[in-house]
Amino acid sequence: MSDLSAFPITTRWPAQHPDRLQLYSLPTPNGVKVSIMLEEVGLPYEVHLVDFNKDDQKTPEFLSLNPNGKIPAIIDPNGPGGKPLPLFESGAILQYLAEKTGKLLPADPARRWQTIQWLHFQMGGIGPMFGQLGFFNKFAGKDIPDKRPLERYVNESKRLLGVIEQRLDGRQWIMDDEYTIADISMLGWVRNLIGFYGARELVEFDRLAHVPAWLERGLARPAVQRGLEIPKRP
Repeated sequence: MSDLSAFPITTRWPAQHPDRLQLYSLPTPNGVKVSIMLEEVGLPYEVHLVDFNKDDQKTPEFLSLNPNGKIPAIIDPNGPGGKPLPLFESGAILQYLAEKTGKLLPADPARRWQTIQWLHFQMGGIGPMFGQLGFFNKFAGKDIPDKRPLERYVNESKRLLGVIEQRLDGRQWIMDDEYTIADISMLGWVRNLIGFYGARELVEFDRLAHVPAWLERGLARPAVQRGLEIPKRP
């Protein structure tokens, strides 16, 4: 039986199954990356809801695992060398789980690095830009009289969608016919952009040919459907 008592986060979110990977998350575009990945690879895990409405992410216990105060974060009781591994940053977690399980990351070295480059593209571009568009279109930013910030993030989001559109021309997935962590990293963000953020018309999503079809294929996957609802919101 694994002992996770050295991790302060377990005092707030006790592990009922300490031999399983522990996931601390919320079903946001970043959070669902890891739940989708775990559902896809079939790795046993235990999920803990980090409730933003209660500022769970700002508690000392959560900050002991991720000092940046963001979800998702994990503890793998069976990390490298058989020792528990705490990890935050969704992109790093995706890559770690892919390498741990040997799934959803190409074995060929060149294709592996190409997949990782698209993962970084999502982390550095899609997440921050789509998130800012959501802030200025749906949340507090929508009340700011100056609409130049919104225009900037709309234009940048359209540009990024154009990059994906070009990449998907003639391809089923980001890496040709191979579904990978690159796709997993982007699905929740594109879904949120046109759904929850209400920006479908702003970014002219329906003028795209390949991205909507790719999104539909991704959302049809049973593991994606399950992962999008994990953990359940309160």
